Amino acid sequence: MKAVSFEGKHKMSVANHPTPKLKSPTDAILRVTTTGICGSDLHTYDGRTPLEKGTVVGHEIMGVIEQVGEAVQSIKKGDRVVLPFNISCGFCFNCHRGHTEACLTMNPEAPHAAYGYAGMGPYQGGQAEFVLVPYADFNCLKLPGKPGDEWEDDFLLLSDVFPTGYHAAELACVAPGKTVAIFGAGPVGLLAAYSSLLKGASEVYVVDSIPERLEKVKEIGATPVDFSQGDPVEQIFALRKKIKGIQQAHRPGEEKAEGVDCAIDAVGYQARDNDDPDREKATQVLENVVKVVNATGSVGIIGVYIAPDPGAKGEDAKKGVYPFPIADFFDKGLTMGSGQAPVKKYNEYLRDLIVTGKAKPSKIVSHRIEIDDAPYAYKKFDQRIDGYTKVLIKFTEKRAA
Repeated sequence: MKAVSFEGKHKMSVANHPTPKLKSPTDAILRVTTTGICGSDLHTYDGRTPLEKGTVVGHEIMGVIEQVGEAVQSIKKGDRVVLPFNISCGFCFNCHRGHTEACLTMNPEAPHAAYGYAGMGPYQGGQAEFVLVPYADFNCLKLPGKPGDEWEDDFLLLSDVFPTGYHAAELACVAPGKTVAIFGAGPVGLLAAYSSLLKGASEVYVVDSIPERLEKVKEIGATPVDFSQGDPVEQIFALRKKIKGIQQAHRPGEEKAEGVDCAIDAVGYQARDNDDPDREKATQVLENVVKVVNATGSVGIIGVYIAPDPGAKGEDAKKGVYPFPIADFFDKGLTMGSGQAPVKKYNEYLRDLIVTGKAKPSKIVSHRIEIDDAPYAYKKFDQRIDGYTKVLIKFTEKRAA
């Protein structure tokens, strides 16, 4: 089969790889119809989360079941399904509590597993024509419709970025009427903004500097903030002061609450310096979220922070150790949530929002390509140029495992 694999820093290749075979009676083989290039795949591409050479990458996967093991009960050949990027068993302590992002059995090295990603277990990725699905009954979400229909792109985003964006809003305690600031307008940041609006937020500000991304922010109904034009937190303060109705409704002392109720870090350790966007500053967004949130507000960290990080500057940063304004955090009485999204907690409900027309997450998709174009798309996506916001890889031919 054709597949995309990691060959070294800034080098992905498309080559023939062995088609996967069933390893357990609980497995299934999926024929992929659409897969995505995720922003977190760029950490691998940049050599910050390196994989073994030749590893098939990709964790955003949907398609049609080609074959099932004899113990699989609820999934059959021909079913259309999407896979959570989290691979989970369904029976361990964490899975039983709904924390499928922290499965204790699928990865012997850490409490989480995923397809084709560093430190997430021995699983090949899904930027390929076929993929092996462990514990298919638990990990497959059945979908209506047929491959290539009007829901195809929306359903693919259920594998990761839509549930992850929604989880970011949950971590930040977004609720009807609340005000939200989101740092980062990549796919997750955009869908965190979209999810915040779905949850009824009254104001949503999204910070970035790339024109195409900021245009997407406007398309989904949020307010773009370009940090290349000055301190983004001060820009948000100024924008809030221009809302006449809010200002007129203030009670005594409330005019001091110029920030927002909730903030989301959708950037992580590769954040850019407010004062010099060409320079990386891992803690910049952490500092921004603490500054922008009003006292007793909430922060959600969905941007990735990793260790070890061979590309970091300084020994502490390579270990994932960064300075944090804990005194300001404590003084404001803020709450914080972080970590990977438990995709299965949300994907069924988000699927139904898509089916009933209440949600259209695919509006963030910028490019649809064939697998042979993947190395070029990685390069463009990594450079954040030519409008490469969200890239999907399409398989249109009927293929047999």
